[in-house]
Amino acid sequence: MLKYPEVKLLGFSDLDINRAQECVQDYGGKVYDTLDEILDDPDVGMVVNLTIHSAHAEVIRKCLEAGKHVHTEKPISMTSEEAWGLGELAEEKGLRLSSSPITYMGEAQDAAWSLIESGKLGTVRLAYAEVNHGFIEAWHPNPQPFYDLGVLWDVGVYPLTLMTAFFGPVRRVLGYGKILKKDHATMNDESFSITTPDYYMGILEMASGVTCRLSANFYAKLSYQGGSLEFHGDKGRLKLGDFQNFHAPVEFGEYGEPYRKVIHTGMGAEKNTEFSRGVQDMAAAIIERRPNRSSPTQAAHVIDVVTALLESMKTGGFVAVDSDFKPPVPMNYAYSVEGDK
Repeated sequence: MLKYPEVKLLGFSDLDINRAQECVQDYGGKVYDTLDEILDDPDVGMVVNLTIHSAHAEVIRKCLEAGKHVHTEKPISMTSEEAWGLGELAEEKGLRLSSSPITYMGEAQDAAWSLIESGKLGTVRLAYAEVNHGFIEAWHPNPQPFYDLGVLWDVGVYPLTLMTAFFGPVRRVLGYGKILKKDHATMNDESFSITTPDYYMGILEMASGVTCRLSANFYAKLSYQGGSLEFHGDKGRLKLGDFQNFHAPVEFGEYGEPYRKVIHTGMGAEKNTEFSRGVQDMAAAIIERRPNRSSPTQAAHVIDVVTALLESMKTGGFVAVDSDFKPPVPMNYAYSVEGDK
């Protein structure tokens, strides 16, 4: 985020003040002892909310009521009513509100999106979205909150956000979930059990006519390509190797022909994902007086889809999703298909 000319970093705050001090040492700025201190600072125009999921909505509301623009970690809220209410509050206040995931702003994701929009696949009717996120305890010292939240909320929202960016709103869903492995142990060999499903599968029927099969789990081993997507159209098919890595492989093939590489500008990137790009885009949008690509209405629609999938798990039948939003526009990074003239 420090390399963006649109953004000036003023400081950090955390419940553990030592973590805020470490960030200031690494990146500059100053330590704010409390959120109220941030909101009282007239130099602060935007707050980046990276709190735990259960605190997101409360922090967003407090920032908006104080007259600050907000970019938030996902999910924007844990309920549909609250998510839509935050968007309405931002509009009433004349403020910007955006939410992760923003991975559709990545070079690989944008190349796939642009290629779909070019018509090379023909009409897209089928998509597969998969997230294999592995055991959380393999990489995180405090895994239980992730299992309690559930894989759909934690990482399933990434492909959901990509799909809705590419193809617009979902109209109805069918959901399924189960616990694959109940008993786990932390890095310190402390045993714990999970009660939230660690595996979900959903069928999404989209207003555009695309049918998507979504699967997400905290079981299959996490790897570089831990979240691939496939798109199948009347004339061809497309693979996006990862839902979040900006330098993920992208491949396209006409039917009856082998896949060819899609060359995009992110393939030599040093970082897998530039999560601060959402902050940069909103800051640029304010300066340029245009809508930010990440909208609170799309974020709220994704919450509607997640809650519908969870409801469908209980009822065993399709659940309708009635909300709408205006999809974002591509970044239009450069890309080319290997072998094309």
